[in-house]
Amino acid sequence: MRWTLKPKPEPKLVNTLSKELGVAPIIATLLVQRGITNYQEARDFFRPDLSQLHDPFLMKDMDKAVARIEKAINNNENILIYGDYDVDGTTSVALLSSYLKTFYPNIATYIPDRYTEGYGVSYQGIDFAHDNGFSLIIALDCGVKAIEKVAYANKKDIDFIICDHHRPDKQLPEAIAVLDPKREDCKYPYKELCGCGVGFKLIQALASKKGKTIESLVPYLDLVATAIGADIVPITGENRILAYHGLKVINSNPRPGFKALMQATKKEKFTITDVVFIIAPRINAAGRMKHGNHAVTLLTETDFNLAAKYAIEINRYNSDRKDTDKLITQEALKQIENNNEQDCFTTVVYNKNWHKGVIGIVASRLIETYYRPTLVFTKSGEKLAASARSVKDFDVYEALEACKEHIEQFGGHKYAAGLTLFEKDFEAFKAKFEEVVSQTINPKLLTREIKIDAPITLSEITPKLHRILSQFAPFGPGNMTPVFMAENLQDTGYGKQVGEDGKHLRFTATQNGTGKIVGIGFNLGEKYDLIKDRKPFKAVFTIDENEWNGTKSLQLKVKDVKG
Repeated sequence: MRWTLKPKPEPKLVNTLSKELGVAPIIATLLVQRGITNYQEARDFFRPDLSQLHDPFLMKDMDKAVARIEKAINNNENILIYGDYDVDGTTSVALLSSYLKTFYPNIATYIPDRYTEGYGVSYQGIDFAHDNGFSLIIALDCGVKAIEKVAYANKKDIDFIICDHHRPDKQLPEAIAVLDPKREDCKYPYKELCGCGVGFKLIQALASKKGKTIESLVPYLDLVATAIGADIVPITGENRILAYHGLKVINSNPRPGFKALMQATKKEKFTITDVVFIIAPRINAAGRMKHGNHAVTLLTETDFNLAAKYAIEINRYNSDRKDTDKLITQEALKQIENNNEQDCFTTVVYNKNWHKGVIGIVASRLIETYYRPTLVFTKSGEKLAASARSVKDFDVYEALEACKEHIEQFGGHKYAAGLTLFEKDFEAFKAKFEEVVSQTINPKLLTREIKIDAPITLSEITPKLHRILSQFAPFGPGNMTPVFMAENLQDTGYGKQVGEDGKHLRFTATQNGTGKIVGIGFNLGEKYDLIKDRKPFKAVFTIDENEWNGTKSLQLKVKDVKG
């Protein structure tokens, strides 16, 4: 692993902020690194307030979207809420449909089938709308590239409102409104909303026209926080405010669907990490293993007993998903070895029988072993479909753009994308992708990096420090859990390999004969030789709280160790 120490902020700025806030210099350092340089900014950071949210009408086309929805309601039209089958899409559909249903009955939802329709707006979905008398479709978390599909809908006298957050092409669909902060002509101040976040801005605009306050929309923020966590968007600006208040809803008054999913975990308090690793995979499992409709049904159910029944079903899909992705990952790793592709700049694997619903997860798993841009292909009808995942600081979307002569369709983000191509183009695409990445990637990006916020001494690690650090949450891209480095550490002599096959490392560290704190390093068992016999070592870690037999104590969650 590469250890990269973040640049030290201007000492004068750190000292001034430290005095102004009455906090230790290390806290002031972390704040300045996050762009917080004065009392007011610190107050906004530690106390995210809904009043800090931007006016939704700053978003291009918001006035047109609201006017068209109001017209539909006045004319008693049928409105179809359409969304992608992943967490961001299903939470968006649950959010907008349940909000509109509080004052208008003619609302239905539509989630495309991952296998028969694929990602985004489908002709099948438009035909469904036409056959069932829908004159307005509101598409969430998709649609910004659906130029032909929207044109097809227009011919059938169906209007479209698009709420998306993906990068648009130069040409936009001929929709009534295209809400997407990433539009070049959109002056909305915050660009990093997820699809559900854009959907929330739409209900914020609708509510404001009805004279309602932002507080009336707080019950919907559990959905928004879940989408923010699952879609791995930056937890900065508006996303941080929405996630902060959404987590409060999840922990105090979650909707029945969330309550049913959370009940089995026995956790007292959910963090954004728990949302990402406990709630999100279960919601995703519906679309992966069965159909995204099951997730929307769970998320919109108001009767807890029914929600509990749906949650059992969703948990079963999640168990099936785990078994499937584990098996495919093993097969993919074997394929890489058999083809002697361990030293390539990319990983591209294909098996026509792999389950399309889990190839994205498998791509992420392969990156854990071979740290490089990765594509996992399977057969999907007449074509091959793939999920792409990337390594930190490498834009896989741009790499795919450079290979588009061999691709039938693609879309996505810097770190995750999806594509389809014809089987005859697979080998040419694979060669081109390897060529593009090998010529454009900085080789150091192929070694996993740990970014270290600041050096620290063990004597600085106190309950007060941990208490303040915990107020930096919710954590995520743009506001990661602070990572520290300590040098001249020594194990007290009780360090050992723990867990199955000694996979993990546990030690009690002192520094220059003072301080004493336990460190636990998951999957670092092979580093034991670096710390045994009281050899001096250095470690990179986050500071964690451990509870054992009712007693809480601080510990180091170790990310790496060097001699």
